[in-house]
Amino acid sequence: MIPEELRLVVAIVLFVFTYVGMLVFQKYRPWIAVGSAIVFIVTGLLPIQKVWGAIDFNVLLMIAGTMGTVAMMIESKMPAYLADLILERVPNVKWAIVMLALFAGIVSAFIDNVATVLMIAPIALALSKKLNISPVGMIIAIAVSSNLQGAATLVGDTTSIMLAGQANMNFADFFIYQGKISLFFIVEIGALISAIILLFLFGREKGKIERGEREKVEDVVPTILMLSTVVLLIVVSLLPIELPSTINGIICVCIMLIGLIYRAVKTKSAKSMLMPLKAIDFETIILLFGLFLVVGGIAEAGVIDALAEFFKTLGGGDLFIIYTIVVWTSVILSAFIDNIPYVATMLPVMATLGAAFNNPTVLYFGLLCGATLGGNLTPIGASANIAGIGILRREGYEVKNKDFLKIGIPFTLSAIIPAYLLVWFIFGIWF
Repeated sequence: MIPEELRLVVAIVLFVFTYVGMLVFQKYRPWIAVGSAIVFIVTGLLPIQKVWGAIDFNVLLMIAGTMGTVAMMIESKMPAYLADLILERVPNVKWAIVMLALFAGIVSAFIDNVATVLMIAPIALALSKKLNISPVGMIIAIAVSSNLQGAATLVGDTTSIMLAGQANMNFADFFIYQGKISLFFIVEIGALISAIILLFLFGREKGKIERGEREKVEDVVPTILMLSTVVLLIVVSLLPIELPSTINGIICVCIMLIGLIYRAVKTKSAKSMLMPLKAIDFETIILLFGLFLVVGGIAEAGVIDALAEFFKTLGGGDLFIIYTIVVWTSVILSAFIDNIPYVATMLPVMATLGAAFNNPTVLYFGLLCGATLGGNLTPIGASANIAGIGILRREGYEVKNKDFLKIGIPFTLSAIIPAYLLVWFIFGIWF
């Protein structure tokens, strides 16, 4: 066992090695996190009796359940059908790009960002081939828009699910929280402003769009299941009774299981259940599992309290300055590092720091907005961006940094500045 006077130092060193290891060896991030968690437990930094409580099973279940249901919805071609309906109603390429980006944003408010890019990018590719134009700008716009809207709802992104778990927020809280407009509307205002920026950036693309044949929806049941997930999450959030802490995760997994059974009955084959299960990102789930334990370990060792005190000192004890530091530090860091481990680490810090001002909400929301939107600054800042660029490269298109930055920078600033101001005015000044 580690002596009491060395616990803080050892925990910090172990955490730094863990984080550096995840940055350098990105392919092995889940196993590095789990390995570090084991070290925290073995050394006694995380007492064995507190291991179970450190894991947020609600978050893990929600991620697994929604990913499986989303995979079935994508396979049904419903999103592609909806995109075709949109393209039939726009006058030219400029508006097609903006509307596809907005559609990607709306979809990603309820579906994983990478999955959104994977389902909408092929539509953009097909459109660019018909019009004989480069799809690079179009797919970048789709990627950054999908990343933006991840913070809009509880199921929009892994980081949103993590925030909900930390702050005990339900689905409805993302729309109205503490009697005020919440993240959904704040993000949508940023989305509208960023759409205007896209109209300006693609102002020269005025070619007419030829009407093609609509994609056919193969099965409406997956869409019904996805809508049922959202409706049930809303319903349980409004019930006046206390429910299990894992209720949201249970709902998501149960609806996915209904979908799996439906597939097996429809196809008369149990093998058909494998596709949605394979679509679940188990690496992210394992990564979060390990990170929950690591964060629990550093919290037990006093690192979280030390970080909170550091931020408080850095901001001179002024909540607005601290909030500003949190938002813009998150924007910059998330432009280069994965926001999942960053948010997992910082949420408990925001809780401790916010408690000192009796207002953790403004710091929670500032962290989420900065960490989510900051990923759009660079090609490597968000998984959606990486997925979009990967699709373009497979199609033979070279994506230069300047191609991304000329869209990513103005798009990010047009979204984060309104969010930064609104969160403060709504939950800082009027708290």
